[in-house]
Amino acid sequence: MGTVTISFEMTLDGVFDQMEHWFDENDPGLQRASDRLVFGADAVLLGRESYEFFREYWPKQTDDRGFAAHYNALPKYVASTTLTGPLDWNATLIEGDVAEAVRGLRDRYDSIISHGYGGLAAEFVDAGLVDEVHAGIHPFMVGGDGSEIRLRSPHPVGFTLLGVEAYESGIIAARYAPAPRHPST
Repeated sequence: MGTVTISFEMTLDGVFDQMEHWFDENDPGLQRASDRLVFGADAVLLGRESYEFFREYWPKQTDDRGFAAHYNALPKYVASTTLTGPLDWNATLIEGDVAEAVRGLRDRYDSIISHGYGGLAAEFVDAGLVDEVHAGIHPFMVGGDGSEIRLRSPHPVGFTLLGVEAYESGIIAARYAPAPRHPST
């Protein structure tokens, strides 16, 4: 059975958006971590918003590492209640029960990556479908008025630390496994 890894980048105050202020795509440590994750994957799982954002960004990218070419070539599976198929960018719309579809994808692929930690990722963790969570924590606080997209979960979720890397830039890459859920949560 294949694995599902959720990966995301955020600020110290848990913000995912406004990346133009804090995300450093040229950080060598972050690039190495991304390379390990993406080059080791054979499928991508996305929600609608991530799909729409990445679909506009990644096909226009090139690099000498082959990262963009590899990422663009990976099969992508998109969970959405508002999109209709067929999709472009080597993507397939997941129809019906998303958790059941992910179980089927785990039978087909060795390593599936998903980006972002929103409602969809929380559902996957809750359903026991996530093996690892990779969080890139950037040394920046957005602050703001509450309209920012922040890390969230519909209920308490515990994690067990698997490893941490710190880069010269101050970015910390932490790897976690979802902890078993207690009956009271």
